[in-house]
Amino acid sequence: MLIYFIIFAVFILFYINKLTNTLCIIREIPEEKQSNVFRTINILITILLISSYIEILYA
Repeated sequence: MLIYFIIFAVFILFYINKLTNTLCIIREIPEEKQSNVFRTINILITILLISSYIEILYA
């Protein structure tokens, strides 16, 4: 089950990064701030995925 969840998590992170890139382009966010936006979103999504895995594991 761990293998499937890791594949799912990588797919989700890739897709969220793609959406974040689109957001940065549409909103014309400066290059200097884009790294902070990506870092914040990636950390929050990673926390969400880890907590989801723990919930599935112990449910």
